[in-house]
Amino acid sequence: MSENQNQNLLQMSSGHNSLGKIEIAPEVIEVIAGIAAYEVEGVAQMRGSFATGVVERLGKKNHGKGVKVELTEQGIIIDVFCTMKFGVSIPAVAKKIQDNIRQALLNMTALDAEEVNVHIVGVQFENQKTENELTEE
Repeated sequence: MSENQNQNLLQMSSGHNSLGKIEIAPEVIEVIAGIAAYEVEGVAQMRGSFATGVVERLGKKNHGKGVKVELTEQGIIIDVFCTMKFGVSIPAVAKKIQDNIRQALLNMTALDAEEVNVHIVGVQFENQKTENELTEE
């Protein structure tokens, strides 16, 4: 199935050149979008599944955490799930996340996302400890 998704992406990106074809896996787009979203000021953390939390505790950082990429006939649809810091303007930060992801994806892969949907799944207060700080204690 992953190979089929790569083929769909290849057709959209017109990644043919004189040396051969270029394929970009959806997982690469997830990583690019995850890093771009986390760079935005106001994002506290990205949401992941229980499995990603366990993997991170074992020492491996998952940069695609909280990002879902869907390849459709219309184009690339990216869903980002994140927690915001308390006191920030959620619409302004969400717009900046969308812009940052679009720009990073365009710069790194020459692909344009059809949709970048930002889902705010929580607010983190300043006195609240992050998951990483809790596991260090």
